[in-house]
Amino acid sequence: MAKSPEVAHPVKAFGWAASNPSGVLSPFNFSRRATGDKDVRFKVLYCGICHSDLHMVKNQWGVTAYPVVPGHEIVGVVTEVGSKVQKFKVGNKVGVGCLVGSCRNCESCGNNLENYCPRQILTYGFPYIDGTITYGGYSDHMVADEHFVVHWPDNLPLDSGAPLLCAGITTYSPLRYYGLDKPGMHIGVVGLGGLGHVAVKFAKAFGVKVTVISTSPNKQDEAVKNLGADSFLVSHDPNQMKAAMGTLDGIIDTVSAVHPILPLLNLLKSHGKIIMVGVPEKPLELPVFPLIMGRKVVAGSCIGGLKETQEMLDFAAKHNIKADVEIISMDYVNTAMERLEKADVRYRFVLDVANTLKSV
Repeated sequence: MAKSPEVAHPVKAFGWAASNPSGVLSPFNFSRRATGDKDVRFKVLYCGICHSDLHMVKNQWGVTAYPVVPGHEIVGVVTEVGSKVQKFKVGNKVGVGCLVGSCRNCESCGNNLENYCPRQILTYGFPYIDGTITYGGYSDHMVADEHFVVHWPDNLPLDSGAPLLCAGITTYSPLRYYGLDKPGMHIGVVGLGGLGHVAVKFAKAFGVKVTVISTSPNKQDEAVKNLGADSFLVSHDPNQMKAAMGTLDGIIDTVSAVHPILPLLNLLKSHGKIIMVGVPEKPLELPVFPLIMGRKVVAGSCIGGLKETQEMLDFAAKHNIKADVEIISMDYVNTAMERLEKADVRYRFVLDVANTLKSV
């Protein structure tokens, strides 16, 4: 019989967890494992709220194991290291993103693509190698194998940098892999939310021309004046969309709601690519004819490996890229989730865990 989360491990921990599909989070006592030879333990300072946290607490993907402690945009300061840890020492600023484990032996792992390992272990809600369920960053401290911990650049803010551990790498990786990072190219970013606004910043840092594509006309000033996009398209305005047909080398689609793909395909040049990084709850319709006629590609991308995540953070620090965030207290988390569901955030909530997480 499986041990309860309160007694499965020897180190007491405290966080906020959802216990059923209502998604309501409440204070939760649990435990974390003792620090192993290759483990890094750190005090959680900040944790971003990702849209996938909302999906998970409500079991909208049908994979949630309750109780679930969300959070995979986690930054903090090291408090203890195992005897064989080589990369970190007590006092270092560190981050943990979406992964805390992988097989380390497969082809993907060998190519620094732990994010595509078939035995990857996600930071929360998945069985760890010892059989217990992982718990995320809405908690007072974390412990992770040093391979899945990244160094935090000194000049990158902890609070507004935290969302880069998911939103940042989720958009940086496809820009790089699909060759949409070349100066002079023209890409589209669909959706100006947590992922989209960071995608704009990375693309501009690469020297790419950016068009934001949104259903919300009122986001135009924000996209162009504040985030530096070159142009803005209202996706349900047929005249605007028609005028922009065949102008984009690629599109990063960050939208997590069901939406039509055909209008986006029409914006691409021949050989253009749409990269899906948002995760709608239901399948999208994919018209094949425009793919064939333009040798166009619809592809996907999921976060990044640990090496690329470190590369992304270092790039962000060099180019002063950080998320636009609203810092909130831990006891505001349920209100934040309600607002996130209504897209009422610009553009990422970040929990001030260390200063507002109080044990009960």
